[in-house]
Amino acid sequence: MMELLLSDRTIKTELPAFTMGIINVTDNSFWSGSAFNPSQGVSSAVDRALEMVEAGIDIIDVGGESSRPGSFYVSADEEKKRVIPFIKELRKQSSVPVSVDTRKKSVMEEALFNGADILNDISALEDDEEMVSFCAEKKIPVILMHKRGIPSEMQKNTAYDDILSEVSRYLSERALFCVKNGIEPEKIILDAGIGFGKSLAGNIELLNNSDYILKEADSYLKQNGYSGNIRHILMALSRKTMIGDITGKTVENRMAGTLAANLIAVQRGATMLRVHDAAETCDMLKVLKALEV
Repeated sequence: MMELLLSDRTIKTELPAFTMGIINVTDNSFWSGSAFNPSQGVSSAVDRALEMVEAGIDIIDVGGESSRPGSFYVSADEEKKRVIPFIKELRKQSSVPVSVDTRKKSVMEEALFNGADILNDISALEDDEEMVSFCAEKKIPVILMHKRGIPSEMQKNTAYDDILSEVSRYLSERALFCVKNGIEPEKIILDAGIGFGKSLAGNIELLNNSDYILKEADSYLKQNGYSGNIRHILMALSRKTMIGDITGKTVENRMAGTLAANLIAVQRGATMLRVHDAAETCDMLKVLKALEV
């Protein structure tokens, strides 16, 4: 049984990993299957989220600011206009945990007030200096992601001397920063940032060493005098360029490749999967659980 501590409850799964279903209330997501234009209202996005819940998804991850390669950031007010109505409407129909993909404390604060549970921050709490104290005070889980640069430019520099060591060190240091500022280790989730300033070879190395990244961060905390355990590492591989580079398929035809990559990621230590295809991913995890010896 795997557990994730929220601020007010603990969620559990008997499958080999938790699943996060992607809902993008933006007009420029890289795949239309997860994108819902905010100007057209939230009903379609909420319906899709409820379908994911019915399929067995553990968490709904909503974002109002695209972070696809080449995209540009938007204002906090614009994010709120996109994200908050979705959360409000979803909360009328479901108690599913909601993760918010944002770098801004004001967005997360309003989202939390309206029923959100988890922060998913691609800047690993670097972009808003007020974020860490807010998350510590509210006792919410935080997802810390590694990236290089900003989305509009991040794929211009994908060379590393030792990508595994560099990414592991960065995530370890950000985890220590969080713990020093009052966030419990058990509420820290690491994300290697697949596709965020990485080459195909780099992405593959990180995927294959999910357990190493997690253990390194946990060990780093203990070396610095902190008890507790970082329990979770997230892999966000769904339909990404990495899958297309390997298979030669367009984004619309990358589900099979994604399922294979996610299965390997879990076998390599990933404990959370951020996905577009909820039912298929849940089925994959059920089969993996049944067949693992």
